[in-house]
Amino acid sequence: MKKFKLSTFLLALAAPLAAAVVSIIISSLAVLATKKSPMDAYSTMWEFGTTSGSLMQMLNVATPYYIAAVAVAITFRAGLFNIGLEGQLRLGAMFGAYFGAMFVLPPVIHVVAIMVIAMTVGGLWASIAGYLKVKRGVSEVVSTIMLNLLAGGLSSYLLANHFADLTTASNNLSTKAIPASGQFPNLMPLLNKLGVEDQPGSGVYGMLVFAVALGFTFWFVINRTRFGFELRASGANPIAARVSGVNSKRMTLLALALSGAVGGLAGLPAVLGDTHAFNMGFRTGIGFTAIAVALLGRNSAVGMAISALLFGFLEVSSRSLELIDIAPETYVIMQGSILLSSVIAYEVVRRYKITLQSNELAKAVQA
Repeated sequence: MKKFKLSTFLLALAAPLAAAVVSIIISSLAVLATKKSPMDAYSTMWEFGTTSGSLMQMLNVATPYYIAAVAVAITFRAGLFNIGLEGQLRLGAMFGAYFGAMFVLPPVIHVVAIMVIAMTVGGLWASIAGYLKVKRGVSEVVSTIMLNLLAGGLSSYLLANHFADLTTASNNLSTKAIPASGQFPNLMPLLNKLGVEDQPGSGVYGMLVFAVALGFTFWFVINRTRFGFELRASGANPIAARVSGVNSKRMTLLALALSGAVGGLAGLPAVLGDTHAFNMGFRTGIGFTAIAVALLGRNSAVGMAISALLFGFLEVSSRSLELIDIAPETYVIMQGSILLSSVIAYEVVRRYKITLQSNELAKAVQA
C-alpha cells in the first residue's frame, strides 16, 4: 500500500484552487469594467442557477458537452487533436434525424438504429482526417478544421435541397419529425418519483443516462483494456510504441474514427429528446466548447463530468445577468479564464512535481 504523503495531497489541491482564485479575479475585473458589482453578479447567477428549472437545463446543456468531450479525449489520449467535432456531430445528428424519420421500429431498436446511423456518419467523416494523417502526413488539426467548414456547407445544402420537410408551412427548415418509437424518453417521470416537481418548459434529456454509461465505458476501455493501453502508448511515444509492436498508424486511424463516431452522438440529446428533428435552429458551438471541457477535465471520465456541469451551470446561470444590466456574454470570459488559469496552474504544478522528484532522486543517489 502506498504511503500517504501530505505534500502529494497538497499539490493535487494546489492546481484547481489556484485556477479557481485566478479565474474569479479575472471574471471580477471583467464585471468591474462594466461598472457593476462582481458580488451582485455572482449572487444573481447563484440564485438563478440553483433553481430546479435551471438545474435541469444545466444537465441538458452538460450532456452533449460531455459526450463530445469524451470524443475529444479519445484523440488526446492518442496524441492527436480532433478539432472537427462540430462538423461530425452536426452531420451525425442530421443524417440520424433524417433516416430515423423514414421508418418505424420497436422503441428501443429504433433509438439504437438512429444512434448507429449518427455514429457511422461521424466516424466516416473523421476517418477522412485519419486517412490523410496516415497516408499523406496531413496534420489532423488542419484537416479537421477544413472538414468542419465542409460539414457546415454540406449540412446546409442537404437540409435546404433534399432533407427538409417542405409540407410544413414554416420558415425554419426541418427534417420530418421522428416517430414516437425513435424518441428518447424524458427522465421527468423518474424524477417525479424521486420528489422532483415538474417545471414549466423544463425536463431532463434521457440521454443523460447514456452519457453516464459512456463515461464509465471510456474509463474502462482506456484504463483496463489492451486497446486502451496501446492507444495511450501510441500517444505518449509513437516510436517506442512501434518498437514494442503497436501499429501506431492503425491506432491513429482507429482513434480518429472512434472519436468521430462518439462525436456523432453529441448532437442527438436535443434531437431525440426535444426537437425530434434536425432544423436550422440546431445548436452550434458544442464541439468547440467540448474541447475546453476535455482540457479542463484532464481527459478523465470524472474530471470531464465535473467540467461539463461547470460549463453548463455558467451558461444557464449567466442568462440572469441581463436582470442587472450585465451582458450575458460575460460568461464567455468566465469560461475562458477558468480554462486558461487551469491549464497554466496544472502545468506549473506538473513542473514543480518533476523538480521535487528530481531532487528526491538526487538525494537518494548521494545517500
